[in-house]
Amino acid sequence: MKLTDEEVERLRRSGIRLDGEGRFWHEGAEVTHGGLRAALWRWLDRDPDGRWVLRLDERRFVWLDVDGAPHFVRSLRWEGDRAILLLADGSEEELDYASLALVGGVAHCRVKSGRFEARLSTAAWGALAERIAERDGASWLDARGGLFKIA
Repeated sequence: MKLTDEEVERLRRSGIRLDGEGRFWHEGAEVTHGGLRAALWRWLDRDPDGRWVLRLDERRFVWLDVDGAPHFVRSLRWEGDRAILLLADGSEEELDYASLALVGGVAHCRVKSGRFEARLSTAAWGALAERIAERDGASWLDARGGLFKIA
């Protein structure tokens, strides 16, 4: 028996939500199982139509709701003049300095080789603040041997 497009669409509604602090929820309960959370992060993707999905492969995926940016920077540490991010999925990567921007007064950057937007926690932004200077009406981050304008 072949499912209609409407039936497939209904089945792809997962009831899973990714909140603005990098926590997954299913039907109102936080997903706390470490292995399942790790799998959800691995499967996170964006469909060509712009909707967020959990994708196992090209044919198997479900929709999820994402509150704001899909990734969250929990903390930031300095290694010399390099800013290292700790993401909500437990991974670490160097800040993409050119992508740093203030969106509605909240700091964001690109992560995962530029594939995803991430919101910086207050703690991460605070760690960056020590190297931000105002000049000519703009904010500049001093890192990696250069100055990066914060958009």
